[in-house]
Amino acid sequence: MSSTQQTITRLRELKLVPMADAYDMQLQQPKLHDVSFDDRFAMLVDHEASEREARKLKRLIRGAGMPELASFEDVEYKVNRGLDKAQLASLASCDWIRRQQNLIIQGATGVGKTWLACAFGQQACRLKMPVLFYRASDLYGAITESLLDGSLPALKLSLSKPSLLILDDLGLGEMNQHASQFLLDVIDRRMRTGSLLITTQYTTDQWHGFFPDPTLADAILDRVVHQSHRLSLKGESMRKTMARKKMQSS
Repeated sequence: MSSTQQTITRLRELKLVPMADAYDMQLQQPKLHDVSFDDRFAMLVDHEASEREARKLKRLIRGAGMPELASFEDVEYKVNRGLDKAQLASLASCDWIRRQQNLIIQGATGVGKTWLACAFGQQACRLKMPVLFYRASDLYGAITESLLDGSLPALKLSLSKPSLLILDDLGLGEMNQHASQFLLDVIDRRMRTGSLLITTQYTTDQWHGFFPDPTLADAILDRVVHQSHRLSLKGESMRKTMARKKMQSS
């Protein structure tokens, strides 16, 4: 085995696979043989670093459990959607997450609340911030199951760790006393550890009716609403718009 092949093998053993692949490619490009050692080595290091960043991003996005792959590059700005480019650009910096503030996206069903929430989630992942996505109704079910099998502390910890917790469609599904208290505990902890992104069909003055206990409702709303940015989406259902476009193009 040649010394170059030994080097490639050694790099793979050290789990520097992208660097090994880049080195192998360099060997197959004669024009690079005239490049200085320092420059060629810098290329290898840059390739290894970029591949690691890409893998980390994939892990963060996969771990977030978001139902849609969405990005701000694909946002459709329409007058009747109520989206302000300047506001969205400011929020896309995710400084509100760094400041442990919250974001509420409100609008009728189908206007793209979940998609936009996933765009924020993906942007946070790009900035190396862990994200976790839950539909509100699924979370209530997970709370009930955790009560039965004794895994409630583990669930609470998993919801407290991410920089951003996305709670989708608040107001759908039945929230009982246990779920309300659990949600208060999680929100109380997250005030010191991260941010919430909540999507809902309902305005915040209607949220009180979601909770069986008015005292818990007051405590939760006080922690969430008063330190939240807000986006209000308008217009017709994006699903209807997309379906109409498909019919017109077919």
